[in-house]
Amino acid sequence: MNQFLKRLLIVVAMVLATDVANAQQIMTDTLLSLQQCIDIGIKNNLQIKQTEAQMEAGKIYWQQARENLLPAINGSVNHSWSEGRSLNPFTNGYLNQPITSANYNLSGSLILSSGLTLQNSIRQTALAYQAGQMDFEQAKNDITLNLIIAYLGVLSSEDQLSQAQTQALTTQKQEERTETLNKDGAVAPATLYDLKGQLANDQIGVINAQNSLAVAKLNLLQIMNVNYRKDIRFQRQATDATTTPYTQSAEDVYHTSLNNFALIKAGILRRQSAEKSLQVARGNLLPTLSLSGGLSTSYSSAAQRSVFTDSTVVATNQFIQVPGGGRQAVYTTQPNYTNQNINYGEQFRNNYSTVISLGLNVPILNYFQNRNKVKLAKINLQTQRYTEQTNQVQLKVNVDQAYANMTGAYDRYQLLQKQVDAYTESYRIAEIRFEAGAITSVDFIIVKGNLDRARVNLINARYDYLTRTKILDYYQGKLSL
Repeated sequence: MNQFLKRLLIVVAMVLATDVANAQQIMTDTLLSLQQCIDIGIKNNLQIKQTEAQMEAGKIYWQQARENLLPAINGSVNHSWSEGRSLNPFTNGYLNQPITSANYNLSGSLILSSGLTLQNSIRQTALAYQAGQMDFEQAKNDITLNLIIAYLGVLSSEDQLSQAQTQALTTQKQEERTETLNKDGAVAPATLYDLKGQLANDQIGVINAQNSLAVAKLNLLQIMNVNYRKDIRFQRQATDATTTPYTQSAEDVYHTSLNNFALIKAGILRRQSAEKSLQVARGNLLPTLSLSGGLSTSYSSAAQRSVFTDSTVVATNQFIQVPGGGRQAVYTTQPNYTNQNINYGEQFRNNYSTVISLGLNVPILNYFQNRNKVKLAKINLQTQRYTEQTNQVQLKVNVDQAYANMTGAYDRYQLLQKQVDAYTESYRIAEIRFEAGAITSVDFIIVKGNLDRARVNLINARYDYLTRTKILDYYQGKLSL
């Protein structure tokens, strides 16, 4: 009994230790970096999983195309049992008895020449598989871009919340100071109530900022396909505050995108695959030379052979004349045989046969199927060319638009930075004058409101510029964290 209690205590201690470790892991997981968000999002995204499955299917098609160069080998075993009048497979005569029979066959064939259809099919499926890899890469890049934009949205919302809290705290300090002065009769009551109203307005701004942050987190977690949790926090990036000018021109971005953007690569590979598919279709118009061979043997329970047992002397019903006018009967020696079943192993060896053949198949008229396949392959090739060109044209439009948005965002950020600097100095002067009683509370609130709006706009402009730069990086296939 004591031994049982000791074991029970050990088990309970292990469970508690595991729970504590899990709890620590959960607490650790509440702080997520951008790389963790991207890893989780890629792992959980269903579109990426579908694209990956299609890519793996393309890999199997490619493997099958290579394996089509191997010989085709097939074996068959057939056992049968018949009763009544049936054909004896050993003598091809009819018997009226139960018969057990078996046939064993092994055959193989190898295509020696087929108009290079097998070789071109390998190249065609290999290119299609590579296009599938580009689709998979494109899907990961798409979700990565969406996650980066959503992540920056969370950071922007956090900055706006911090700004709103700072605004409210500054107003609260002014309100507390004015309330003290009002008790001493140093300021008019209207000044105090103006600040109380401004404080309420700033507190509403804090609530709105908190709600915007919750929505931004929800949006990010939805892209990650993770359930929403209020305690999840996101790590600040070292490049959050980076607002250096974008060094590349729109043409530089476009030419880099032509070489690196996964969607463009996929279009090129599919066009090349369609070219090989056309060669495969043309190869079907040529003769096919093949080599084939086979091994076979059989067994039948009705198979018998005659075995010599002895001999007897029997009359032949013929006579010979003897001197004196008499006749003498003629006798002969007759061999006697009995039927003996041939055993399984002996039949297996004796019935063994081989065949080797060389065949040439020349397509002459097959409902014009092969020629129509060539026509369809040409149409498919032209379609892939149009798709490739369309992708390049659309990429140029997207890059130009993204570059224009980035330029506008940077210019807007620069102007807002100057505006914040100006309003900061204006607020400093207004605060001194308000505390000295040189301006009214209304004038002070107006100046403070201008600075608060400018700071919020600057936060939005900074993250808008960062988002625009990430979009340009996305088109160049070099998304950085």
